[in-house]
Amino acid sequence: MGEQKINRIYAVYYSAVGSTQKAVVTLASHLSELFKVSVETIDFTKPAARERHYTFEPADVVVFGSPTYAGKLPNKMLPFINSGFTGNGAAAAALVTFGNRSFDNSLAELNSCLTANGFRVIAGAAIVAQHAFSQVLAAGRPDAADLDQLRRFGDRIYEKLIRDDIGTVSVPGNADAPYYRPLGLDGQPKVFLKAKPVVDEELCDRCGLCVSLCPMGSIDPADPLRTPGLCIKCYACVRRCPKGARSFTDEAFLSHKAMLERDYTERKEPSFYL
Repeated sequence: MGEQKINRIYAVYYSAVGSTQKAVVTLASHLSELFKVSVETIDFTKPAARERHYTFEPADVVVFGSPTYAGKLPNKMLPFINSGFTGNGAAAAALVTFGNRSFDNSLAELNSCLTANGFRVIAGAAIVAQHAFSQVLAAGRPDAADLDQLRRFGDRIYEKLIRDDIGTVSVPGNADAPYYRPLGLDGQPKVFLKAKPVVDEELCDRCGLCVSLCPMGSIDPADPLRTPGLCIKCYACVRRCPKGARSFTDEAFLSHKAMLERDYTERKEPSFYL
């Protein structure tokens, strides 16, 4: 593949709280400037976007991003990542974000999924992002320094493509490894799969924003105080509620959050693979 054969750049992502979107769009936009072609966005965060199939061409370059959930890809997004895309030989940069603990096996899993879908994965990156659960853990990241590193990584991807150096990338991790088991302050595993946000009825003005934000469509449109569907702890409704009306009170969940904020404060850096 030479430079003249690149038709378009795609920014493809699941991003409940916006950090993965920020990283993917930064890289895709930089590549579009280098190749002087348009960039198109496929945001499959919300349920409606996962009702169709997306097909690419060999002359496309796809920056495909997902956050890390418990050391792997979000398990409720995995079926769509596996079935919703056909690469047809398009070059892909696999990108994951993680909340300053570890990306564990998420990048390896994304690499494996994209390869199985017919993409040629030529680059991989793991970018630190503010942890969805926390206001303090990697707060404000990806920050300006992270985004500068992403753009420099984009320069290297561009050089790889115009050299026709399109060998696939090797990334660390085991795509088939189990999910990370969340631990609490006492070092013991904590289970909070059924935890859901609690709504402060005095603060909630029933605006319905949370309904529109939920990636699982789990909040009752007729009564935003209710979350009858599955909660994947993405924190979209908590972080983006303009009234601060939604929060988690589950003790196991809060113990895990406190452990993360106690044990993973040292600044982690992004990792890049070509």
